[in-house]
Amino acid sequence: MDCREISFSECADIDNFISCTLHFTGNSFKLNSTFVIPNTKLFINGKFVSSQTEEWIDLHNPSTNEVINRVPKSTKTEMEDAVSSAKETYKSWCKTSPLHRQKIMFKYQNIIKNNLEKLAKTITEEQGKTLSDAEGDVFRGLQVVEYCCNIPSLLMGETLSNVTKDMDIHSYRVPIGVTAGIAPFNFPAMIPLWMFPVAAVCGNTCVIKPSEKDPGACMMLMEMFNEAGAPPGLVNVIHGTNDAVNFICDHPDIKAISFVGSDIAGKHVYERGCKNGKRVQSNMGAKNHGVVLPDANKVRSINQIIGAAFGAAGQRCMALSTLILVGETKNWLSELKEKSQKLKIGYGGDPNVDVGPVISPQAKQRILKLIQSGIDEGASILLDGRNITVPGYEDGNFIGPTILINVQPHMQCYKEEIFGPVLICLTADTLDEAITIINANPYGNGTALFTTNGAYARKFTNEVDCGQIGINVPIPVPLSIFSFTGSRGSFQGDLHFYGKQAICFYTETKTVTQLWNEIDTEEENTTSMPTIR
Repeated sequence: MDCREISFSECADIDNFISCTLHFTGNSFKLNSTFVIPNTKLFINGKFVSSQTEEWIDLHNPSTNEVINRVPKSTKTEMEDAVSSAKETYKSWCKTSPLHRQKIMFKYQNIIKNNLEKLAKTITEEQGKTLSDAEGDVFRGLQVVEYCCNIPSLLMGETLSNVTKDMDIHSYRVPIGVTAGIAPFNFPAMIPLWMFPVAAVCGNTCVIKPSEKDPGACMMLMEMFNEAGAPPGLVNVIHGTNDAVNFICDHPDIKAISFVGSDIAGKHVYERGCKNGKRVQSNMGAKNHGVVLPDANKVRSINQIIGAAFGAAGQRCMALSTLILVGETKNWLSELKEKSQKLKIGYGGDPNVDVGPVISPQAKQRILKLIQSGIDEGASILLDGRNITVPGYEDGNFIGPTILINVQPHMQCYKEEIFGPVLICLTADTLDEAITIINANPYGNGTALFTTNGAYARKFTNEVDCGQIGINVPIPVPLSIFSFTGSRGSFQGDLHFYGKQAICFYTETKTVTQLWNEIDTEEENTTSMPTIR
């Protein structure tokens, strides 16, 4: 029999290829293929660049824990190159017309729309969230890009003519220089889109460090930014962990840092960045409370609570992780459990799945430890999702919806942000007592009240000490025309993400006072402070 072997490689990219061998026997053949783990590249000066580092981070699919990518720890030289590229591009970009920047943003938002599903699939593979939630991740970031299309109006200054004879004053906004963004793993598209588009339309350049756990969406956004007409060096991407963060905090050419992530890292970035004279906005941890009053719509409230607590496997900084049941609403727990246990856990690419895996085995172990700590300290477990096995994905980082009841504020499971599909439940006799519990908690990211009583809603809004409040809205993340306004222990800085506050964060104000005498006259010299009368 005729038997021969043909070998070939498909190499669109030397860092990402599949080698195949075809074995022919008679009229049939067998294909053996070996998948070579791809390496994530850097993005510097408008090009995707292979890192020369010797230190790599394995990126795992959370549903299988298989290694699907390797992420470089950028070298010092590579990070310097990224900043140098941004600094050089800033010289010309800061002088471009806002109308030109607007034109790029119009193109960019359209390109993102056309690639929304592709971005979502990448997020699902790297981060684990369901496809529908991944699409929401992209869509909420897209809304910020669309907001940036209005940049000519947003950058308008103020003018007052004839403040005194022949004197006018006007102010206008100018960019600040090279900026940087440090993004978390839980929203790999949305959070970078909170950062670099706003910085860019304001006339700045940017260096982004996406999470080393799921940088794929950010890299795709760079490719799309090129397609939209962004000049080389406008946005650059580096990778890494602590060294990359400290590089951003310390580099003298970086003028501002946007950070979203954990408490420890956020406080470190804020303190180190501010010490080096940088502007810093730092979104950190949260413990978002939902308060349910007896007059609330029972069915709708329970459905909203379940979605807000367990969606995205609880890995949202605005997840409704804590429930305060007021009065007789504690009797709703059985129905809350019944509906929660019907959620399907599994691979996020399955359209029937409601809850995907958490990001890593380490995250899973931390969540399980906090659940057990609650039980050890006297809480009861109403719904236990700790021993979930998903057929075909036995090695995945899965935890099912879990509900802890009889929780008290002194317990570790209450004091720490669990960041998993865990809902902890407290009780209160009155709305006043519920407000007191919330205000005693150090975090102030978000809260929600479920009620049909407008007077209770008004009281809650006025008295609760949180930056973002929902009335019958479980995850009150503001639209891009406003700003993301977490407060107290959830935020450090003066100006928040997106909306008008972000425009202020990424710009400085110049004020010009000018005098043009209609008739020149000889005036006496004076050393007195000029005054306007």
